[in-house]
Amino acid sequence: MLKPKISLKARAFRYLSMREHSRSELSQKLSRFVEASDDLVGLLDFLESAQFLSAERFSESLVNRKQARFGNQRILAELKNHRIDPNQYEHLQSALVCSEAARATAVLQRKFQQAPTEQHERAKQMRFLLQRGFSSDAVRVAMRDAYSEDTQYDQVVERESLTESEFASR
Repeated sequence: MLKPKISLKARAFRYLSMREHSRSELSQKLSRFVEASDDLVGLLDFLESAQFLSAERFSESLVNRKQARFGNQRILAELKNHRIDPNQYEHLQSALVCSEAARATAVLQRKFQQAPTEQHERAKQMRFLLQRGFSSDAVRVAMRDAYSEDTQYDQVVERESLTESEFASR
């Protein structure tokens, strides 16, 4: 038995019912199913004019999905990859900046339950956060705040600031 053919508009609504999409992402998904009689640009314009497709809603959705795991740089890069106008997510960007250090601390504590005891462990944890898109300032704050009550961690940080001869003389 043959499956009934789904129209381009029905596919678009199905994709949009699952989650928010950017215009470029939805266009890419639908382009595989475009036939000669279909007008993809017209359909996307209709969806935007009827508020089914919104760059602002997509930006908020993406930020909400990613902010618990990633830093500002990674989130903003993903928004740029989706060809979202930077003016449409300026208000989200300022909120992300305010919460970045706290988010980095939470990510660090989820991934690493114990404070680093050696310099190479500390570097590993810092690299982890940097690869997640957190700024170097947020990484420094997270490393300080995540293990502030741990005395072993304080000794590792103190060793970094001392030269070898000063540390050996202690």
